[in-house]
Amino acid sequence: MSLPPAASASPGVRPRSFAAFLEHPALTLRGNRHRRMRAQNFIVEWIEAGTEPFEVESTAEMLLIFPDAGAVISPAGQGPGVVVPQAGSVCVLAAGRSSVRLSAPGTCAVIASHRPDIEPATVLNEAAYAQPDARIKPTGQPFRRRPGAPLVQVFDMAQVPAPADNPRLKMLQTDTLSINWVSYHGVRDRKALSPHSHSDLEQGSLALAGNFIHHLRVNWGKDANLWRDDEHLAAPSPSLVVVPVDLVHTTEGVGDGHHLLIDLFSPPRADFIARGWVHNAGDYSASVTAA
Repeated sequence: MSLPPAASASPGVRPRSFAAFLEHPALTLRGNRHRRMRAQNFIVEWIEAGTEPFEVESTAEMLLIFPDAGAVISPAGQGPGVVVPQAGSVCVLAAGRSSVRLSAPGTCAVIASHRPDIEPATVLNEAAYAQPDARIKPTGQPFRRRPGAPLVQVFDMAQVPAPADNPRLKMLQTDTLSINWVSYHGVRDRKALSPHSHSDLEQGSLALAGNFIHHLRVNWGKDANLWRDDEHLAAPSPSLVVVPVDLVHTTEGVGDGHHLLIDLFSPPRADFIARGWVHNAGDYSASVTAA
């Protein structure tokens, strides 16, 4: 179990946040178990549910991930629910309040930029964001859904194609979020890792199947007081690491079996959209008010 200290006010790299969800007490609501963690621009709720419904609410679109069970999603006041027929689906859910009922006991991850229904005190790493990082680009609302879209869109990730020039990843977006779906079997090739950093955004990496090691490095600058040792962080599933601005990172799947890692960004990765990598980018248009 690992949670961060309060965020540093120094100009260097801030502490990462990490939680292996099952190592933390759950908030139980209607028999369903909830664990919550955040970045500056998004919040992740991990729900272990039976067949009793749970509610979600957001002022922007939400992403719902169903790793091991289908569901019925019922937006408030909109009549019959939308059936999510199978596990391995991702749903884009319109802003507002909705009820979700799994078709069998299982799990669900809810990712959103704004959750007015969640009390900050119930978020595992809330203290890490007592001081916002001014370097992080605000979420804003840089994309607008084109007219006529349904309230719930369901994507069977087994049928979503990967970009021809980036076959490791499948990508989706909402109005304020984007994800990379990284799925493979067996260990990741240690000769083909991808260490990198971001100058104006945080990256969340949500482990949903398999075991991983997050390799984390602070680059040396002139001020040696800001240097830190490399970290090789063991991450079981389910878990979430939030990588701060300027922290070099790459993730390695270890051990046999299926690995599923979801990388999270807010605002959506405009660079990936521009390259044609985001599967549902055609459902959105850029906002004239984008920052």
